[in-house]
Amino acid sequence: MMSAKLTRRLPTPNHHGYSVKFCPFNKDIIAVAAAQNFGLSGGGMLMIKNLGTPGDGTISSCIWTDGLFDLTFSEETPNCLVTASGDGSLQLWDITKPHAPIMVYREHQKEAYSLDWTQTRDSQNFVSSSWDGTIKLWDPNREKSLLTMPGHEALVYQAIWSPHISGCIASVSGDQTLRIWNTKKDTRPVMTIRANQGEVLTCDWCKYNQNIIATAGTDCKICGWDLRRPGEPIYVLQGHGYPVRRIKYFPFAETQLASVSYDLTTRIWDHSLPNPLLSVMETHSEFVYGLDFSNHVEGLLADCAWDQSVGIYHVPTPGKSGPPGYGSAT
Repeated sequence: MMSAKLTRRLPTPNHHGYSVKFCPFNKDIIAVAAAQNFGLSGGGMLMIKNLGTPGDGTISSCIWTDGLFDLTFSEETPNCLVTASGDGSLQLWDITKPHAPIMVYREHQKEAYSLDWTQTRDSQNFVSSSWDGTIKLWDPNREKSLLTMPGHEALVYQAIWSPHISGCIASVSGDQTLRIWNTKKDTRPVMTIRANQGEVLTCDWCKYNQNIIATAGTDCKICGWDLRRPGEPIYVLQGHGYPVRRIKYFPFAETQLASVSYDLTTRIWDHSLPNPLLSVMETHSEFVYGLDFSNHVEGLLADCAWDQSVGIYHVPTPGKSGPPGYGSAT
């Protein structure tokens, strides 16, 4: 196995981490969405951290009255991002003015659980999913959603834009399915795949092939799918002992991806290899929930967990050294 190194640990005091994302504009900035009391009660906090500063790295924080479960950075405005809350609302923040959100979107009837900003640059919309079973498309400048997609038969854990195809969304649900949507043509899914043998908690598109997507969930497996031949998975990765909470394809290698799990680990995989498990990071003492790769610094990965901490790692690439200047683990 290769050795992925924990280079820094950042605290999220009194808040349990649900989501962590790298800023698309600044290689040093990450954001963390977190909740008090494991998200069961109490408020939430959005923490902005700078990896180039000492200490806990926090440069700004935004407080909400309910737990925050996900976030997405604007791809248009450097200081803006959206958070998803346990009260069903979404909040648009300017992190330079953290005292109150710029706008609050209130349509979901249950917990808002995932967010994603469009990647294809022909529009500046974001998508949300909820435990109310719906997916909603939003223009950040409007309080009302542009589109509501009700096709799932249970709560929707995640909905994400294709990085390749304009208007295309993938979603996963407690109904055990992966569904593909064309938001430009219909409010119903254009493809449904019976994905994992249990609730499907997470999905991610391959950054190099518009037809490849991975799913994972409560059956502890990561499955890869070719949408041109969706009858059977093209690969299955096994090793996690408990449900897989989040997966993320590596932006610099077509066949590598990372996963985090309720088994307290973060893992790196290469599904093209006979022995696909490359590295296991056992640095957390509670469920690991959030995961992201940097698009700026090759091999830079962040995770967050219910142990009130964020981990920053270097995932080595053969023949290359790690990114300098991100401190040391504490």
